[in-house]
Amino acid sequence: MADRGFTPTQLAARAAYLLRGNDLGTMTSAAPKLYPHMWSWDAAFVAVGLAPLSVERAVVELDTLLDAQWKNGMIPHIVFANGVDGYFPGPTRWDVNALAAHAPIGTATSGITQPPVHAIAVQRILDHSRRHGRTTRAVAEEFLDRRWNDLVRWHRWLAEARDLDGNGRIALYHGWESGMDNSPRWDAAYGNVVAGQVPAYQRADLAVVTDLTQRPKDHEYDRYLWLLEEMKSVRYDDQQLSTAMSFAVEDVFVSAVFSMACDVLATIGEEHSRPNSDVRDLRGWADRFRRGVIATTDERSGAAKDFDLRTGRWVNTETIAMFAPLLCGGLSRDAERSLLRTFEGPKFCGHPDMRFAVPPSTSPVSGDFRPREYWRGPVWPVITWLFSWAFARRGWAERSYVLRAEGLRQASDGSFAEYYEPFTGEPLGSMQQSWTAAAVLDWLG
Repeated sequence: MADRGFTPTQLAARAAYLLRGNDLGTMTSAAPKLYPHMWSWDAAFVAVGLAPLSVERAVVELDTLLDAQWKNGMIPHIVFANGVDGYFPGPTRWDVNALAAHAPIGTATSGITQPPVHAIAVQRILDHSRRHGRTTRAVAEEFLDRRWNDLVRWHRWLAEARDLDGNGRIALYHGWESGMDNSPRWDAAYGNVVAGQVPAYQRADLAVVTDLTQRPKDHEYDRYLWLLEEMKSVRYDDQQLSTAMSFAVEDVFVSAVFSMACDVLATIGEEHSRPNSDVRDLRGWADRFRRGVIATTDERSGAAKDFDLRTGRWVNTETIAMFAPLLCGGLSRDAERSLLRTFEGPKFCGHPDMRFAVPPSTSPVSGDFRPREYWRGPVWPVITWLFSWAFARRGWAERSYVLRAEGLRQASDGSFAEYYEPFTGEPLGSMQQSWTAAAVLDWLG
């Protein structure tokens, strides 16, 4: 099959046009139909894509997100746009402003969080600001001055409120907090959730994505929504959540992202003369969570695994999460080589049927693989971007370049899909997805 599409110049123009079209003023919708609000890790990636276009607009994106930060430091996974409907569960279902003591005043948000990739966005904003004049650099540096404490509070909340056993792994109370909503990683934990009487609801996602093979099933949604009811029953209180929730899993991928983000933010702090105590804390968290990730790995293969706190069992799945140590480092040389071989080999990027040599969300050789279903097989361009960026950071320039080149080949159709069928390259899910356009803009910037 010949590569489709647009030249790099055309693709960049289309990506920029898409972000302008999804711009709601001070926030960018994750996608115009399926996701008409601001999502936390989407917003960070969107800021990465906005930075080469306008440092000023990228700063506004993160400012809007941080304005919605909870008083305890949590950044919620959704910030709802005023006057915009079309998404479920919406602010009425979460009801955080009435229930949660730490919820922001005057801003409607969800009551859970998402992966902490925001320090990466701050770094990319600072990087792009240096390519411009003094005025643009000042915008980025003023943002850092204004938001440094908020960013550290965010990291501190994760390190203190979500490391339940002090072992360097972040606990999640909902699969949505991972960003990988219906990954096979959560099957067992969700299977142990006994849903009570869930208030009536109507899914909005199926009005946009009508192919049911691409979305989670109704019985899964019942469990998703029951977990919201459990959170509401304890008013989203951090201490009570740790015992009240029937879903509690230590997420090795989010933990690796957090370790990496702490190091990134610490380096920014050192370069911009932030308080030494903050930098020390960030380095300490980076090290603790790196060790926490490595403690989950197989000695020979290097593969990482999650841990179900409710059953006390390790969760072994052939998903993208097994490569968490490649993000944060810490493996022995032999284990790291073995894990890289798996990443690039026939179980993942090098599977002979893969349309593009990029990582599928679940291995095609896994019994859990579903090539069209959300996080159970499809390729997500933003995950390709994250690994490409992390590999460059770790000095693996050639590996980073290959992922970038393959990711751009995949995106050259110009659909900017949420995810793609791994074998055919068919765009799936939501089209005009902001973070897909953002990944392309950073690759081409």
